[in-house]
Amino acid sequence: MEAGRSTVTVEDKQQDGGQSAAKEVAQFAAADAAAKAKEAKLAPDRKRSRNLSEDKRFKLFSGTANRPLTEEIGRHIGVPVGEVKIQRFADGEVYFQLLENVRGVDVFVVQPTCYPVDQHLVELLVMIDALKRASAARITVVVPYYGYARQDRKDRPRVAISAKLIADLLTTAGANRALFVDLHAAQIQGFFNIPVDHLFASPVLVSHFRELNLPNLTVVSPDAGGVERARFFAQKVGAPLAIVDKRRTDLNVTEVMHVIGDVSGKTCLIIDDIIDTAGTLVKTVDALFAAGAATVYAAASHAVLSGPAIDRIANSRLEQVVVTNTIPLREAAQKLPKIKVLSIAGLLGAAIESIHMETSVSTLFS
Repeated sequence: MEAGRSTVTVEDKQQDGGQSAAKEVAQFAAADAAAKAKEAKLAPDRKRSRNLSEDKRFKLFSGTANRPLTEEIGRHIGVPVGEVKIQRFADGEVYFQLLENVRGVDVFVVQPTCYPVDQHLVELLVMIDALKRASAARITVVVPYYGYARQDRKDRPRVAISAKLIADLLTTAGANRALFVDLHAAQIQGFFNIPVDHLFASPVLVSHFRELNLPNLTVVSPDAGGVERARFFAQKVGAPLAIVDKRRTDLNVTEVMHVIGDVSGKTCLIIDDIIDTAGTLVKTVDALFAAGAATVYAAASHAVLSGPAIDRIANSRLEQVVVTNTIPLREAAQKLPKIKVLSIAGLLGAAIESIHMETSVSTLFS
């Protein structure tokens, strides 16, 4: 009997323990449900909205290199450019201060490293550092023109690979992603240990020349290094390809040798990524006319236009030079009728929106 009563007592305790465990599970489930309900209430503030103008976790900022482009991008995506304070000390040092809270925000900073290159580069680095120290969730640098891109390899003894150095500087400063337009060499993407999105200005340029519908069009690469770029463009506009063989004798000095391909009686379109001093461009134009070309146009993504470039273009036999607004044109270039500027703000805006929403950027070129 004693043993029987003892057994009953143990069973009772087991039943009580099971009921207690069940109560604990129920309480845990209730607490979990309450937490999920609270999370759901907070979700609208934390989720990425399909409408960027309503997204509290997205902000767009600009340096001083090309603010008009940033403002145009902002209009395309419906977001105002963030408020900042940028000043310079008497000795040229840059002072940067964010005037908005960016804690936990997905931030995009637009700054081409154009002339003066070093000044704009340091300004970008300081902006990245300020954003990092202000606890931005992610910092994406949008660099429409990547300075130092032409120094991407050791082509001579005892020279720097500056393109790699700039990549290291941007990453060390705190950039989490990078967005570029028409890098001088695609392999520069490999210099970065962060995700890189590489855009091409070709959709904007191709659309323009399709509308012009130039007769007997032949696309021309000004050198062997640009053949892939020119071939892609030629396929898009349905035109044959020609190549100008050139020999570079010194920095910013080239000597055009001869034209490979038939350009006699043709409308030629020179495709390049950068127009710097325009030395290569005008010598290519002369070579094409010498080979019998009827008319010559030129198109490039980045209008650096340094030194005598504007005078060379003005005095050349070029019909028109079409560029994009990755770099703001100097006043003299804006007044030159031969130069036409196309905007890539829509392209950059769509890419920025895709990156923020974690959707494919490559669909912009399909």
